Amino acid sequence: MKKLVYIPALVFLAACSPKPKDKATELADLKKQAAEINSKIAALQGSTGTQDSTKSIDVSALPVKAGKFTHYVDIQGKIDAKDNVMAYPQSPGVITSIYIKPGDHVHRGQVLVQLDNSVLKENISQAETQAALAHTLFQRQKNLWDQKIGTEVQYLQAQTQMQSADKQISMLRQQADLYRITSPIDGSIDQMDLKMGQVAQPGVTGIRIVNADNLKVKADVPESYASRINQGDNVKVLVPDANDSLTTKLTFVAKVIDPTSRSFAIEIALPSRRTLRPNMTATIKIADYSSNSAIVIPLNTVQKSEQGDYVFVNENGIAKRKNIKVGSSYGGLSEIVSGLAQGDQVITAGASDLEDGDKVRIIQSVN
Repeated sequence: MKKLVYIPALVFLAACSPKPKDKATELADLKKQAAEINSKIAALQGSTGTQDSTKSIDVSALPVKAGKFTHYVDIQGKIDAKDNVMAYPQSPGVITSIYIKPGDHVHRGQVLVQLDNSVLKENISQAETQAALAHTLFQRQKNLWDQKIGTEVQYLQAQTQMQSADKQISMLRQQADLYRITSPIDGSIDQMDLKMGQVAQPGVTGIRIVNADNLKVKADVPESYASRINQGDNVKVLVPDANDSLTTKLTFVAKVIDPTSRSFAIEIALPSRRTLRPNMTATIKIADYSSNSAIVIPLNTVQKSEQGDYVFVNENGIAKRKNIKVGSSYGGLSEIVSGLAQGDQVITAGASDLEDGDKVRIIQSVN
């Protein structure tokens, strides 16, 4: 009886099951669904402002050209006078005369200040009197000796006394010279605070003399540049306070590294200019590398990744990523050792938003 009940139920379920679709009908249904989905995507893109991936991106490009590139080492220096000295007395004494004032131009050997040497003057006067007598006695003794009168000993004694008197005068005059301040160089009086009646002391009381016509720039360079900087290298000197600059060459490069500062000294001779003064700060730009046929691009166009440096170039409206090798960089420019050739269009503005294969439109070409 139970078997008879199950059979009609199975027959009923089989009658209600949907019949399988053919492939053509199934394909038509899928196309309809795809069209509806694309329509919804387009509507959403329009409402959110999302760009179509097929639309070109506006960028700027720079044509690659070979040209001159120079790398400089920037060093801070100071202007100094080659002749910048202090003139001191060689003996202590009271100042009796001052012959110069600050700003005066003086010559080497010129007497600047006189100290009290009155005692020596009296001694010199007495010595001159004795020397005059010695000369007279010698002359008389010589006349007698020429006539074969007297002895040779008398003649030699008179000669010795005369020579001794002359040496005494010379010694006293040399001592008198110690009681004055003379200029050791040609230059100008830069500092002088002496007063009449003041006691001058050797090594303490002096006058600064500077030859401002003979200037130089001095600087200390880190030892890491020792193999790259040599005497005769081209150099630019900028003096901001004087609003002045010049191009010249390194005139001196020290061979010894200072063990304390780990640096070596350099010097640059400067021409005579009224705008330059000792102790002015100067910026020194030393050319340590130069190429006349370098491929150079702006430093900010170079992008970095784990695989290395790269740039984007425009190839018929398509952004192509190119791996590059960067050499020296200076002044916002980088030399490209490999990866670029003349004629390539390097994308500058807008490159950071690009991916390899994006469509681009050049709106500005930078020369």
